[in-house]
Amino acid sequence: MAEEQQPPPRRETVTAVPRGVRRRPPAHAPARSEISEHTTLGATYVRALMRGQLRVALGALGALGLLVGTLPLVFLLPGTGSGAPVWAALGLLVYPVLWLIARWYVTRVERNEADFTGLVTDPAEPPPGPRRAGRS
Repeated sequence: MAEEQQPPPRRETVTAVPRGVRRRPPAHAPARSEISEHTTLGATYVRALMRGQLRVALGALGALGLLVGTLPLVFLLPGTGSGAPVWAALGLLVYPVLWLIARWYVTRVERNEADFTGLVTDPAEPPPGPRRAGRS
């Protein structure tokens, strides 16, 4: 019997940038180098991040102060002598509001950090992966 001839395997060409060719530097200097070299522009970037984080922290602290500051007014309301409505207000109103303030704070701080990371990283680099894997 005649053996069937198979066509020769197809050749694949792999193309890449030649090793001697360097990648073009970005059009602007990444802010990371400005920060690591302690230039005035790098200090401005870090100061802007710190101001943003401080602004969020003061907002959360102000909301917490309003919440805790109004608690004595709950005790002054008429009919709170028995104690049950006061504990109901403390248990049912204060803790969920505390949780909301904390959640708002964490969300805003993470957004500030993500904006700063986007500013600092080189656009040619891949973005960093999510860092929330260990959280529950």
